Amino acid sequence: MATRQLWSSRTAFLLAAIGSAVGLGNLWRFPYIAFKNGGGAFLVPYFVALLTAGIPLLLAEYAFGARSKTGAPHAMRNISPRVEWVGWWAILTGFMILTYYMAVMAWSWFYMIKSPSLPWAGDEKNYFFSNVLQLSDGPMQLGGIVWPLAIAALATWVACYLITRWGTKSVGAVVKWTVPLPYLLLIILLVHGIMRAGAAEGLIYYLTPTWDILKNPDVWMAAYGQVFFSLSLGFGVMIAYASYIKNKEDLPWQATFCALSNSATEFFAGFVVFAILGALAAVLNTTVPEVVASGPGLAFIAFPTALAALPFAKFFSFIFFLMLLSLGIDSAFSLLEAAVTAIQDRYPDMKRARILFVLCLVGFLIGLLFVTKAGLYWLDIVDHWMNSYGLVGVGLAEALILTFLLGTRKLRDELNANTIRPVGLIWELSLWFITPVALTITIILSLKTEFTIPYEGYPTTALALGGWGVWSLTILVAMLLQKDKMKWVKILGFLLIVFIILLALKVSAAVAMGVFGGTVLGGGLLWLIAIDWMNRHKMLPKSAKK
Repeated sequence: MATRQLWSSRTAFLLAAIGSAVGLGNLWRFPYIAFKNGGGAFLVPYFVALLTAGIPLLLAEYAFGARSKTGAPHAMRNISPRVEWVGWWAILTGFMILTYYMAVMAWSWFYMIKSPSLPWAGDEKNYFFSNVLQLSDGPMQLGGIVWPLAIAALATWVACYLITRWGTKSVGAVVKWTVPLPYLLLIILLVHGIMRAGAAEGLIYYLTPTWDILKNPDVWMAAYGQVFFSLSLGFGVMIAYASYIKNKEDLPWQATFCALSNSATEFFAGFVVFAILGALAAVLNTTVPEVVASGPGLAFIAFPTALAALPFAKFFSFIFFLMLLSLGIDSAFSLLEAAVTAIQDRYPDMKRARILFVLCLVGFLIGLLFVTKAGLYWLDIVDHWMNSYGLVGVGLAEALILTFLLGTRKLRDELNANTIRPVGLIWELSLWFITPVALTITIILSLKTEFTIPYEGYPTTALALGGWGVWSLTILVAMLLQKDKMKWVKILGFLLIVFIILLALKVSAAVAMGVFGGTVLGGGLLWLIAIDWMNRHKMLPKSAKK
């Protein structure tokens, strides 16, 4: 077995970790979430969430990787063989996100190449939906592949292959350029924005606090959600990256530095976004709230509209979409690296180049769904389930595994052996109580909405396939990959949960709960009788007795 690679320096690891955490969501999600949830007042719950959930869980993932020197699945297996599947769940969730992330990167390539001619000027919304996406009428109407986007996605997959081909050596060399570049481009865009009339009004809207809104628990959940998603938690990425660091590294300091760098980027991006949108509002003679958007609507409609209306439109449009690509590429190849690390740990004799090629090919083929004419619908559905139930579920599982199986005190002692910033009681309390409670409430609130209102009004079939179907598949495959004689029992139990969910969607919640109650009670009794009979007849596997 080949010697495990290590980062060439602490700086290389920090840049790679920051590059993974800082992505498109920092630009198109945080400013809108802050504006919607109290403006400047949102910083209060945001910083509370960062200190009580973001940094503690990020540090836990660093510790998982550093202590085991393996990727997420084996790091979990080293704690207990029965939870190895949680590591595979993280990897599969991240890989699914990567398949549609490449579609967003393809949109950025398309716009950057077209920037010298600004073909969208004057009709940005129609151009995005009709010319770029060629959007169909619904998710069940695929309408064929949009080939320019498919080619751009393929180019991004090839780039990720080449960047991760030689492991930490090539990744460490690339992040020295790709991580600082977005900051330089953000500064250029900020200067361009604040020099325009209306920029000050945009910044005022961004930062003006609405203190009364802090009484709303949804605002606090939004803060925890933003911190969790923006730090690349639950992907298995930070576990993989930390597995390549040298021994006796100061993990608490590095986790805190990475988290604060990510948050500073989000905060700074808000200045850029609202300065530009404020200038757009002044040009259109309207108010800032009328032009505010989030997600793809901000990046591919609102911002192109704003830049097209300002001086030097072609140059700054090119700069903006180059920035999107530079923000996205680090996150993209980090997700790929997490999967490669996990598979190499499982099959150490398999060549890295072969693993990469197969992953890129499979990812590209799956991702073709997201560059069809119905791609935006499927991207929206899969993204919602992977984030709301995939990443949050993995994060909750990690917190429970750390507290109940590994023990926070043992890990705390390991972390404090080589640090200038010791972790203490707050870190332990966060992982024992605050993080699990916050993530559990987030899941419950999402489920409550899910069973009452179809997400974005999509057909039930599309939600069942792209939502519950993809989410279930990641868990089932994760369980299959686990080395556990009892995994088939777990799989049958999970299939039962899926069946109950489908009943709730197709028939009624009352019927589903009736089946759930009867199955849990009746099944529990039958299970106890079965294992007692197997034990008396010496048929019970040893793994089940532990």
